[in-house]
Amino acid sequence: MIIHPADNVEIRSDGHKYAIKNIEKNEQVIKYGMPIGTATENICKGDHVHTHNVATNLSGKLEYTYSPDFVLPEIKCNRSFMGYRRADGQVGIRNDIWVIPTVGCVNGLARRVACKHNAIPLCHPYGCSQMGEDHELTAEILANLAWHPNAGGVLIIGLGCENNTLESFKKRLGDYSKLNIRFMVAQEESDDEAKAGLLVKELEQFRVAERTEIPISELKVGLKCGGSDGFSGLTGNPLLGRFSDWLIQQGGTSVLTEVPEMFGAETLLMNRCINREIFEKCVKMINDFKDYYARHNQVIYENPSPGNKAGGITTLEDKSLGCVQKGGSSAVADVLNLGERLSKKGLNLVTGPGNDIVACTNLASVGCHLILFTTGRGTPLGSVVPTVKVATNSTLAERKKNWIDFDAMAESDTEKFIEYILEVISGAKRTCNEQAGDYEIAIFKNGVTL
Repeated sequence: MIIHPADNVEIRSDGHKYAIKNIEKNEQVIKYGMPIGTATENICKGDHVHTHNVATNLSGKLEYTYSPDFVLPEIKCNRSFMGYRRADGQVGIRNDIWVIPTVGCVNGLARRVACKHNAIPLCHPYGCSQMGEDHELTAEILANLAWHPNAGGVLIIGLGCENNTLESFKKRLGDYSKLNIRFMVAQEESDDEAKAGLLVKELEQFRVAERTEIPISELKVGLKCGGSDGFSGLTGNPLLGRFSDWLIQQGGTSVLTEVPEMFGAETLLMNRCINREIFEKCVKMINDFKDYYARHNQVIYENPSPGNKAGGITTLEDKSLGCVQKGGSSAVADVLNLGERLSKKGLNLVTGPGNDIVACTNLASVGCHLILFTTGRGTPLGSVVPTVKVATNSTLAERKKNWIDFDAMAESDTEKFIEYILEVISGAKRTCNEQAGDYEIAIFKNGVTL
């Protein structure tokens, strides 16, 4: 398969690249119509083109120029789904009960109580012994999750001596009077597990909420890829991009993250920013993450994992040009920092790493109702929100049916994917991670732990 007329490589059935003409040493290797690296030796027609004969072109920070290149869609919201309208006006696609520890010391208690009462524990290792930005980020993300509309009820469990105290957590929540929420400090209870169980039972009354018809314009979808292969940029990611464009045309919201996997393709996103202010926020997001790498003396562009390379991805440009296709062709409406929540409809960018669990947590934290997750190598990972695993090749979809929800290679029709997602968000289908009970969160950490 040749993706673009300008390409000098083709993709074969193994997902790897092969030269369609002679490529001389120091000549650009072209895929998706753009350079993905430089040939480090002469490559003959038909030769395998990969890490042994291609090197990245990327290094260091760049100067960027805003060259707007986007078309704003005409909004036509004519689709709906069955969801839960909350007292604060938000909309949920699930009516789960969440148990959120303010600190990792009470993770075991949270797990036991959640297991006994069919709730979901949002366990994490933080909430104490953190300083500055790390502490603030932990507290903000947990507070954002407490506000998440997929939770019909929330129990917050504190220990009693942590930095992220229950009283400070309540202040961070603001006016939570319209939330179905309960609080407990474990050190203040003689039988903390029994008390926590009683509080979860109080929240059980909210499970009876009924679904009502909701316009699709209220849907917020996170876009993610992990364990990518040579087909990710050909099948799964373009399918998510078409879905994202459709959702935005319906007045909805999609969210792209994984900043390191924008390196090498960032200008495609920058030129789609709706104005110069958003462009500058995008530039800052990219450069701040490069600075983060540099502060830790890490090579910025050594990103593709061993699994990525085995699947046919050669350089970060190769990976990024496939990765950003999840965002379709829509204009970028906003760029968010970690700890912020969505406020603008359309395509949003959220800063953060490509690490699967951290990125999924960031997407849930900003307010995404579900995550569309493409994978070519396979993963059972599930976020605290429904995580639709989209296989980029049919071999994986057939072999790991307990992990994979949708086969993008066999079912490339966008309308079929839309209908599947409507079933998921309306509750007619449960994702593989939900069926398995795989719910994970992980919070980004940058600084010192005491």
